[in-house]
Amino acid sequence: MDRLKTSSPAPAQGAAGNDDMLPQRGIGMTLLVLLACISAALHVGKLPPAVPALRQALGIGLVEAGVLLAVVQVAGMTLGLILGLMTNALGLRRSVSIGLGLLATASALGAVIPVGPSALALLIVLRVIEGVGFLLAVTPAPALVRAFAPRGTEKLMLGLWSAYMPAGMALALLFGPVCIAWLGWRGWWALPAALSAGVALAVRFYLPALSPHPPPSSRLGGTPLLHTWLGSLRQTLRARAPRALALSFGVYAAQWIVMIGFLPVICVEAGLSTGHIAVLTAVVAAMNIVGNVLGGHFLQHGVAPPLLLRWGFVMMALSAVAAYAQVPHVLWLGAGLRYFAVCLFSLSGGMVPATLFMLGVRLAPAPALVSSTVGLMMQVSALGQFLAPPLAAWLAHRVGGWQWTWAVTSSCALVGIAGAARLRACWRLAQQESVA
Repeated sequence: MDRLKTSSPAPAQGAAGNDDMLPQRGIGMTLLVLLACISAALHVGKLPPAVPALRQALGIGLVEAGVLLAVVQVAGMTLGLILGLMTNALGLRRSVSIGLGLLATASALGAVIPVGPSALALLIVLRVIEGVGFLLAVTPAPALVRAFAPRGTEKLMLGLWSAYMPAGMALALLFGPVCIAWLGWRGWWALPAALSAGVALAVRFYLPALSPHPPPSSRLGGTPLLHTWLGSLRQTLRARAPRALALSFGVYAAQWIVMIGFLPVICVEAGLSTGHIAVLTAVVAAMNIVGNVLGGHFLQHGVAPPLLLRWGFVMMALSAVAAYAQVPHVLWLGAGLRYFAVCLFSLSGGMVPATLFMLGVRLAPAPALVSSTVGLMMQVSALGQFLAPPLAAWLAHRVGGWQWTWAVTSSCALVGIAGAARLRACWRLAQQESVA
């Protein structure tokens, strides 16, 4: 069975098992959770470097390639909150291992997919399955990190964990082209499948399970499982903090995907080579990792989360203006300074998810609702990543360039600043309650 009793204050939950061993805290367990999420992020990031090879091998066009890029977000857009609730029933550890298993299976099947008229449809279906696996693997992670991190390092470890997405993207962007050149796109699909399968086994046999918190009460009728899920869903959606967290994470993700997603296109238009583009894009992603770690460091040393969140969004807005706005005789920066601004955007933005995930653990309506709160954050994040790139591309097409892209990203940043103001009130209330 998948439950262990614990005396730690971790907001871990999940219905499974009744082992009597106490879970231990340790940096190795925390890093294993991080590795599991980086492995999951590799499946999201493996597609962009493979698009040219897929187009040549399967004969798909740009539109079809765009569908493959976006469809992985469908699961998050539609099922993020529901899958967050599912982790409570599955158990946190089991949810991570099942999610990684789905990712490994879908990616392995994609590696052997036959070339033919149905290849694109099968790849789309497998990408949707990967989206489900990604959410199952990532959503329980904040609660696991807080449970297993050595005492006194929880905020720092959550900041480090929040780097899983840029880390996975950076690895995919750096090593994807090389692996595809050596092994083809099928071999590139098989590598993250093997990694996820191995990490899933490590999670299953190395991480201890955690005892569930009692589910939130509900007066709704129905079967016990439906009763619990509907009550948790209602309690999560009615609380102000989860909605503000989700909105803030959604507008952050929208800005990030616009910047990192279109940077290669902008570099191509600037005449840079493929190798240079891969390195420059990976460096931008790596700067986001630095921001994640810095965010955790600041939180660990007492910086108020709403303040850190607000300044992260402010710096993202200013950096986007410096990177994109080109106004003769007013703001006209050279390529080097504009790239520096993109790196600053990524660095300062990295503090935002580090802060939001920490707040997600602390401001969830109940300890048993951490996963559903994170699931709601993931759902709105996927929506932002799905909607923002087409909007930015449409604007660039209308004005004949990328010089107004800052208007899209800065508008999102303003919404994030407003969300930070709402979270400030929630944080103060939580602090007062903890003192009382």
